[in-house]
Amino acid sequence: MREDIYLLLGSNEGDRDRNLSRAVALIALRAGQMQKASAIYETAAWGKTDQPAFLNQAICISSSLSPTDMLLLLKNIEKESGRTSAEKWGPRVIDIDIIFYGNEIIQLPELQVPHPYLPVRLFALLPLAEIAGAFVHPVLKKTVSHLLEECPDRSKVILYH
Repeated sequence: MREDIYLLLGSNEGDRDRNLSRAVALIALRAGQMQKASAIYETAAWGKTDQPAFLNQAICISSSLSPTDMLLLLKNIEKESGRTSAEKWGPRVIDIDIIFYGNEIIQLPELQVPHPYLPVRLFALLPLAEIAGAFVHPVLKKTVSHLLEECPDRSKVILYH
């Protein structure tokens, strides 16, 4: 069965724009059919703030891969794109997070879906609301647009293109 899977991509090292577009192309080629993509936004780093700004984009793909197979594929795309294991919330060439996997709730050591930090990250909610504002968070039972309105994060998120 195919699921709509929402991903958030981020990059703050090297050619950030190229890193995002390359990752999106690899995801569309290997992971599933591209359904929607948000604009790209520039945001200050979150969690560890002493690093360059990120470019972020939300996408939706349709795929029949299992959640763990999807995670493995995305980690391989990150590695192939030049990401090395680094400090938590540190700089990275590319970061790909699974935000929603259909309406599934997944609690594994290596994968938590819906993404646990989504409600407090403006840089994730803003692009996600652009493509999935009416999507209902399967745990919180609120739409993405509602979560965006309630988000306590007041970081600056700028439309990049």
